[in-house]
Amino acid sequence: MCGIAGFFATNTLPQQAGEWVRAMGDSLAHRGPDGRDEWLDEGAGIALAHRRLSIVDLSPAGRQPMTSADGRWVIVFNGEIYNHPELRRQLEAAGLAPVWRGHSDTETLLAAIAAWGLVTALQRAVGMFAMAVWDRQSRALTLARDRLGEKPLYYGVQNGVLLFGSELKALRVHPAFSGGIDSGALSLLLRHGYVPAPWSIYRGIRKLLPGTLLTLSRPSDADTAPTAYWSVQEQAMAGARDPLSLSDADAVETLDRLLRQSIEGQRMADVPLGAFLSGGIDSSTTVAVMQALSSQPVRTFTIALPDATLDESAHARAVARHLGTQHTELMVTAQEAQQVIPKLPGLYCEPFADASQIPTFLVSQLARRDVTVALSGDAGDELFCGYDRYHWAQRVAAVPLALRRSCGAVLRALPAEFWSALLAPVSPWLPRELREGDRADRLRKLASVLGARRNDDVYRQMVKFWPDGHSPVLGATEPLTAFTEPVPSIPEFASRMMLLDLRSYLPDDILVKVDRAAMAASLETRVPLLDHRIVEFALRLPLQQKMRAGQGKWVLRQVLDRYVPRALVERPKLGFGIPIHAWLRGPLRGWAEDLLNESSLRQAGQLDPAPVRQLWREHLAGRNDWGYRLWPVLMFEAWRRANS
Repeated sequence: MCGIAGFFATNTLPQQAGEWVRAMGDSLAHRGPDGRDEWLDEGAGIALAHRRLSIVDLSPAGRQPMTSADGRWVIVFNGEIYNHPELRRQLEAAGLAPVWRGHSDTETLLAAIAAWGLVTALQRAVGMFAMAVWDRQSRALTLARDRLGEKPLYYGVQNGVLLFGSELKALRVHPAFSGGIDSGALSLLLRHGYVPAPWSIYRGIRKLLPGTLLTLSRPSDADTAPTAYWSVQEQAMAGARDPLSLSDADAVETLDRLLRQSIEGQRMADVPLGAFLSGGIDSSTTVAVMQALSSQPVRTFTIALPDATLDESAHARAVARHLGTQHTELMVTAQEAQQVIPKLPGLYCEPFADASQIPTFLVSQLARRDVTVALSGDAGDELFCGYDRYHWAQRVAAVPLALRRSCGAVLRALPAEFWSALLAPVSPWLPRELREGDRADRLRKLASVLGARRNDDVYRQMVKFWPDGHSPVLGATEPLTAFTEPVPSIPEFASRMMLLDLRSYLPDDILVKVDRAAMAASLETRVPLLDHRIVEFALRLPLQQKMRAGQGKWVLRQVLDRYVPRALVERPKLGFGIPIHAWLRGPLRGWAEDLLNESSLRQAGQLDPAPVRQLWREHLAGRNDWGYRLWPVLMFEAWRRANS
């Protein structure tokens, strides 16, 4: 795990280029506190920087930027290639291996690129990565990102210079960077709580899409579309055309074997290794398999929260006790959690509004005291139909369109108070997305969900924070994203919902949250469920082996049953959140009031103060809970002030 950065210019580099690229790398010191280096070819206009978090091959032989044995390729690489020992054996068997200088996966990757070409090397690699590879022969730069988007990579041309880096802060320190808020991206932030790829908060700067690469012979080539070497959408469509035909027992056995294969590879490290443990299905399965493969107790970590409705520490403790892990638990007070909030604009290089970023940072800090690498249980929901909203939307989609739209029209026509009282008894069974806001807003959202002309729009309406036509962003035209582009013709609605989340919510929210929070603590995180072999298996698995009897993650639960008694993990899903609604009325009120100051909002010129201030007044009065809409505004304003 590391931080990478660099730039590519048409002209010969000036004398100050070394200082510039060094500053870009140093801005990422938190991602790589163990070493730094730079590489420049002044005549070719290329400069590369690397900050190292030493994980595999701690010797100087693992340092980057690294040049291939034949001298043609130069790489800066962030991530891990888990199957690199196997790739070495393949190269050696074919007589294509160089004389190895060390045992780093970076050296293996370079040798694979030199032997097989870049695309084939990426397709044979199992891992997470973002990289920049310079071809000294063709004088071309290639940027590449892993299949599911675990590792970040931003790029864009500013004043004729291509800038790239693991985080936006690396681009900002280059003198060519001009910035400028993209109002369309800001509108997406308020709608989703994050900025979906390929967009970023800055005009002219993009995120490289997962599973793609972009080769540039000149900076202006950044405007061309990246090339996919692997596509989750194509894999999902192939899975729908040719689903697996496995018995239940064989499906469980296959997933167990794939998990063992993935976790065995992801245990690769020359530094201490551990895992996050919430006590839920995903993290418990990850830790259970990890412990089964280990001869020593696995180090596990969780934090306890003061709000009993959000605290999962007792469940994590019970699972850890059963598995025999070396468990560390830290009680975090509300005040300690609130103290993280002023740090968020520095932790997240662009505004980001998933409030579970706070406990994620705290558990990362906790783990970093004892380990350098932590495995995470993320992605089980998106792969195995775990979110409640999937099941609820699936039931709604089963209602005939005419009846559904009629119900939506009735909801809009009658007073909110009437329907609110009538629906109150069933409110706990609604997904979280339909329980937030005031009564009228919840009913408007429910009506828009029921009134959607297509089933895919049912889901799109559910997951929006700010509804259509209500965004306070001035002069914004929202660009297309995975949530607005046509959805492939996959028969099951639930499968299409999972695909949308695999293309956007998972890489742009969940993985961003974990990467930035962990990297701020100089902790590497790994996600075994995102081994592409598991993803491809899940996308071919029939829906009835993921969702059964109204419950998701069926096959994953069966695997976990082999290791942990069902009673220890069977409970309602809590999530990993904090009570933002209450905090904004209490200890965070002054902080929020300052950020939502009308004159400040007006002077900044990005947001219309009127609707924002109206929500704030209603929230403070206790009439409505608008924390879920206000948090993206607050995160943007805090970020804007910190980075202006």
